[in-house]
Amino acid sequence: MDEAHPRDLADALAGAPTVVRDAVGQDAARRGFSVDPGQEPAARALDALAARLAEPPSDALSGLYLWGPVGRGKTWLMDVFLAAVARRDDRDDAVRVHFHDFLRRLHGERFHRGSIDAALDVIVGEARLVCFDEFHVHDAGDAMLVARAVRALDERGVRVVLTSNYPPSGLLPSPAYHHLFVPTIDLLTARLDVVEIGGDRDHRHAPSEETGGFRGGSFVWPATDARLAAAGLARPEPGEATTVRIGSREHPVLAARDVTVWLGFAHWCTGRTAVSDVLHLADRFGSVVLDGVPALGAQAPDTGQRFANLVDVLCDRDVPLHVLALQDPDETLRRHGEEGVALDVERTASRLALLRRLGPVPTGR
Repeated sequence: MDEAHPRDLADALAGAPTVVRDAVGQDAARRGFSVDPGQEPAARALDALAARLAEPPSDALSGLYLWGPVGRGKTWLMDVFLAAVARRDDRDDAVRVHFHDFLRRLHGERFHRGSIDAALDVIVGEARLVCFDEFHVHDAGDAMLVARAVRALDERGVRVVLTSNYPPSGLLPSPAYHHLFVPTIDLLTARLDVVEIGGDRDHRHAPSEETGGFRGGSFVWPATDARLAAAGLARPEPGEATTVRIGSREHPVLAARDVTVWLGFAHWCTGRTAVSDVLHLADRFGSVVLDGVPALGAQAPDTGQRFANLVDVLCDRDVPLHVLALQDPDETLRRHGEEGVALDVERTASRLALLRRLGPVPTGR
């Protein structure tokens, strides 16, 4: 546990059914690995929550806040839990959302419908269980919207599971704005059981036989014709440059070939693009190529964050990503001072590790 909670979770865990732990063990065995000891407290807490789902709805927010470093299996545990309770209870009142997508829809629906409550009616409907993957707050404007959404969910008595790379106290970390989010942090820690998923193993680095979806992409440096061919790619001709219309804007792309869109780093990471633009690409195209990626340490912080957001969205949507960089992955993400790279560099590095690497063959000394 990271932070105290007024209810003694140990009491809730005592004698709890093992439907989630059984499902976790079975899914791990199917995938060819064993459950990490650092994951066990979260699995037990999810079992306790599964037991509470049979109780009448409460009049306040309740549930779990699961946090820990990248690659510790937070999303996997949440998804196994959701599938297990859906099978057990034949539930149709549960919703799972990635937090990037939730924020995009919250902004849009609030604008069109005039209130947070009306926006939540569209996004989560009458759901009594809502699972938020990769809950985070970096932007002060987003923070105020999230604060209002959390209060609205509290008033509805919704049960939630949140996964995050941050403890509640680490949300909106900027010293200039953190105090604005403290009341929401206090509400989350008062209502939810906060459970840390520990351990020193990043499971994304473990060998895997899965090669489809996001894992079907590659990290290529430098992008010679031979390496592009090995990735199943061919560089676009200048005449293939076109635009992709998103909302009222025309965004330039280097090529749009059937199901593959070829993006230039300069526009998509240093220009005025948003997470919603990447979500549109993920919905429209079957694979994405990002060309000309430099060392992020020399770029502005917003540039690094846009790159991290692009990787996040495509990984969550399981869309193959091909990164064509000027240097290897480590040098691409290397920190050059606190302000020189994406805020979530560890998560970005963990996700890029899923991609096939096509670079120079190391030579012995």
